[in-house]
Amino acid sequence: MDRTIRSHSLRIRGLRGIPEIKPGDDLAREIVRALTGEENGGAGSPPKPEAGAVFVVAQKVVSKAEGRIVELATVEPRAEAREWAARYGKDPRVVEVVLREAKRVVRMERGILIAETRHGFVCANAGVDASNVPRDCVTLLPMNPDESACRLRAALERDFAVPVAAIISDTFGRPWRMGQTDVALGVSGLRPLIDYRGRVDSSGRPMQATMIAVADELAAAAELVMGKTLGIPVAVVEGLPPAPAKGSASDLIRSREEDLFP
Repeated sequence: MDRTIRSHSLRIRGLRGIPEIKPGDDLAREIVRALTGEENGGAGSPPKPEAGAVFVVAQKVVSKAEGRIVELATVEPRAEAREWAARYGKDPRVVEVVLREAKRVVRMERGILIAETRHGFVCANAGVDASNVPRDCVTLLPMNPDESACRLRAALERDFAVPVAAIISDTFGRPWRMGQTDVALGVSGLRPLIDYRGRVDSSGRPMQATMIAVADELAAAAELVMGKTLGIPVAVVEGLPPAPAKGSASDLIRSREEDLFP
């Protein structure tokens, strides 16, 4: 049964007090410490997330913990990167890193570089990002965001002794829509899609195409309390019944065969 359709209200809280994450840091331990801190209503008391809680964790801190950081001083741009960067006023070293991370360049024009990553995500700059990192550094996406979510979930369940789920989130732009929204790059402990196909609507007609991207919706909702400049890289979504399910963020990627705009 889809756990999300049985919930009529959700509570979302951002976790304050998580320090600057460095390569090799135990991110799960820092989340536990934040939950027990006074900033989040604790005072050293045992953390008590609700069974079924979903921990939405910003990709940036996962990448930092996993050492997915590139110092631009170590990057030697190829000619293509230099030429394109010069044309649009970009840093050729960043362009070079993007090209290295891209499995396929989708668009490279008007100063915008859209690429497909090795994970199958189609996004700006192949997920390479210079925000919230030391100067002259960029972060890369986790090597395997689903595995990152699985490791994080296992560690949190061990410490909390309740079933939880984990989502690794990142901010993507959207075709035909202004503004960005957060989506799920990694998922563990929940089914990322609700498939309504074959069900009957309120008028008795069978539904033929509707599939709801639940993991993306949870990531987007969590971003409202995390923000981009608030220093809150983790949010906890509660109100879902504890019903662990298998699934991964790869389930959310549309296949090339179904893509009308490859």
